[in-house]
Amino acid sequence: MIVTFTANPSIDRTVVLEGPLERGEVQRAASVIEQAAGKGVNVARVLRLAGCPVTVVAAGIDDAFQRLAEETRPSLEVEGQRLGSGQRVRINTTITDPSGVTTKINEAGPTLTREQLDVASDLLLASARGAAWAALSGSLPPGAPADWYARLIRAIKPLGCKVAVDTSDAALDAVLAALPEASFDLIKPNSDELAQLTGGDAAAFEADAKAGRLDAIVAAARRLQARGIGNVLVTLGGAGAVLVDADGAWYSTAPSVDVKSTVGAGDSSVAGFILAEVRGGTPANCLASAVAYGSAAAGLPGSTLPRPQDAHPEHSRVTKLA
Repeated sequence: MIVTFTANPSIDRTVVLEGPLERGEVQRAASVIEQAAGKGVNVARVLRLAGCPVTVVAAGIDDAFQRLAEETRPSLEVEGQRLGSGQRVRINTTITDPSGVTTKINEAGPTLTREQLDVASDLLLASARGAAWAALSGSLPPGAPADWYARLIRAIKPLGCKVAVDTSDAALDAVLAALPEASFDLIKPNSDELAQLTGGDAAAFEADAKAGRLDAIVAAARRLQARGIGNVLVTLGGAGAVLVDADGAWYSTAPSVDVKSTVGAGDSSVAGFILAEVRGGTPANCLASAVAYGSAAAGLPGSTLPRPQDAHPEHSRVTKLA
């Protein structure tokens, strides 16, 4: 069993345009899709599509969110603290044009009270008992302390459950500040987040990745891993990904895809890694699966998430670096 936790769930409205987005102009939508989302929900949906048992926990849900979670295939039952009167789940709007260029407008979300945060924490801990992995994903809602994820990691680890964290900004800084006491098992920074966490240069990381120069990226990932993170998975878009653990470093190329939308690509990478790990995969297997699922998501339109038949780990070339 895998548990996913979405701290700030959303209703994602994806608008697919007939042509390129033009600022200040009136344009027609080719399609509009609404679904229950948030990074942890996306991870759960990919896992469920792959036949993996998953429990979905979210902080602060309402009737509209629950209805969409059940209507969207695969159907998800979400455990979560119900929002109070006058509160609603945030709506995130994604605008995608035919070339795959994606523009996102995200609301902040409702402000949760201490009591609501405590209920959400208790639901997560009850579900994590006996689970193989707990994936803590996404931004924090207003009202949550910046170190909420760090506190949850400390509470989950004694339960024997591995922990993946995929967040950003102050929440990410707080998770790193809690190391090594609040150690965990997987982080998935992109080049910007790797630079944030290690004081590196995101543009230089991206240029190095495109040129096949991986030394600086691996060195930065090693510094993170040494602080108490089991696996550091650095996603590099079309240039592939790097994985560093206590035993070594690996690089995987990415399959060539016609990018249609980047929505859910990072979440799909997290799900791909966990899918391979719970099935006994080697680090190279886990890396190839993460890249395959992330690339597959990028090649699908709008907010569509990949099924196992969409992901092809065999098309990724994995190289042991050290």
